[in-house]
Amino acid sequence: MLEQLAGFVNDDAALVRRGRHLTAAFLVEARPRSWLVHVLRGRIEKVEEGPFVMPSWRFALRADEASWQRFWQKRPAPGDHDLLALVRRGLLKFEGDLQPLMANLLYIKGVLEAPRAVAQPKGAAR
Repeated sequence: MLEQLAGFVNDDAALVRRGRHLTAAFLVEARPRSWLVHVLRGRIEKVEEGPFVMPSWRFALRADEASWQRFWQKRPAPGDHDLLALVRRGLLKFEGDLQPLMANLLYIKGVLEAPRAVAQPKGAAR
């Protein structure tokens, strides 16, 4: 799902502008899969899919694959619609240096919601 993230984000000038102060790599884990997302001044430079032996990242967002699949639906249900809602329900964990995550939270939310643009509606045939 995150392989196309650079195109989604880099084509959205407002989102890139929102993240213009962030230069970092962060980890998104959908157990058992994981991705390293490299950001340079709000633009996604590259997305690497794991597995990784010793990945270097500033912060990580870790949840099981089912939670991320519900989050990435075109119209997620209440409680699955927002990163902080997932944290509150104990389904998502933030780890690492939380300062850049919280300072750029709206940007990170926008980045991770971007795959919803191509998501299939709930119950659609795959």
